Amino acid sequence: MIRRIELERGQRLTPDSLPRAGGIDAEVLGVAARIVEAVRARGDEALREYTASFDKAEIDDLGVSRAEIDAAVESVDADFVDAISSAAGAIQAFHERQVTQSYFSAEEGGIFLGQKVTPIPRVGIYVPGGRACYPSSVLMNAIPAQVAGVSEIAMVVPPAADGTVNPYTLAAAAEVGIDEIYKVGGAQAIAALAYGTETIPAVDKVTGPGNAYVTAAKKLVMGDVGIDMLAGPSEVCVLADATAAPAFVAIDLMAQAEHDPRAATYVVTTDPELPDRIEEALELLLGEASRREVIESSLRDNGLVVVCPDIVAALDTVDLIAPEHLEIQMEDAFEILGSVNNAGAIFVGHFTPESIGDYVAGPNHVLPTGGTARFSSPLSVDDFVKKSSVVSYSFEALELDGPTAVLIAEAEGLDAHARAVSLRLQAMTEPSEEA
Repeated sequence: MIRRIELERGQRLTPDSLPRAGGIDAEVLGVAARIVEAVRARGDEALREYTASFDKAEIDDLGVSRAEIDAAVESVDADFVDAISSAAGAIQAFHERQVTQSYFSAEEGGIFLGQKVTPIPRVGIYVPGGRACYPSSVLMNAIPAQVAGVSEIAMVVPPAADGTVNPYTLAAAAEVGIDEIYKVGGAQAIAALAYGTETIPAVDKVTGPGNAYVTAAKKLVMGDVGIDMLAGPSEVCVLADATAAPAFVAIDLMAQAEHDPRAATYVVTTDPELPDRIEEALELLLGEASRREVIESSLRDNGLVVVCPDIVAALDTVDLIAPEHLEIQMEDAFEILGSVNNAGAIFVGHFTPESIGDYVAGPNHVLPTGGTARFSSPLSVDDFVKKSSVVSYSFEALELDGPTAVLIAEAEGLDAHARAVSLRLQAMTEPSEEA
């Protein structure tokens, strides 16, 4: 079922061997561009039209009322409320350790330097919805923003055809105190957050995962507002040896594949017998899968097993993949951890499925995809603050460093830069006209 590559000693996997589509489809980008421009031009009217067209929902009031939120909380079972509260506590505790403080230092000679950390004032979080519900995405986007000190959080979520928002999603929003919620999704929701409409005030940054049109819209508005990342289809890579349980590997591949037929699943192994054992486990487990067709499509079209001659080649392959999620199901998992360079989130050991990180462990599940873990990081508190450098010089300090700045500015041909320093030095050293 899953495509297989066996590497010889000294052979390396090439990027074009990976089941990975590059960039954003031009047709999708074109559709998103038309939607964004329509929302900029016509505001709420365009939002209602696109919601009726795409979500089959006729919406008069785009906002979710307090009564709707309260009713949602009452309608969900108590066990879910307890579960979401427990998850929120773990997520908050983890993200509180990420907080960066402002710092300042007085240097010799009258120089004062520092960094001022300021929360972004207003952010918008996108939560996928419609036929599915993702209360975990509410927590993963809202909590780091709150820990960072963001004062206003607006949430957008696609409605169901009857114009309602999934009660589990609203209950999660209530758990973290979000009450500014709008029934709008897709590229139109991103445009509304970026530029504002009659009902939805514009934000300073947009975060959260979505479909291809949401990602395309984020690319289009990037620069007018901040964004977290351009997320593509989800992916998992299992790094495994002969100690891995084939059923554990198989079910973790299925857990990722059930998201989307475009989800990518990788196994990198040093055990040449493991792939066949994984295939056998898949055959058994797929019989119980409610999303079997989606899983089989993902595994067939976007799955890859790489058999490596040794751990060095295996680690090289993992770093080339740079997966969103990496599971290390190996005997010496923690020893191997230090040799991994590229991964969004790393799950260490046989009893750490990726799904535990999706919900309750605490680290963020909004992660870089498509190989961007080579240079990107998970969503964090840092995404919701901005940092300003602070510089203050006394005359004595300027007198010491100024000539150096003048020399560099003159070498660059920037005369006004140089004079901005030299005029200050002259003003303090030449006699005043009154004297």
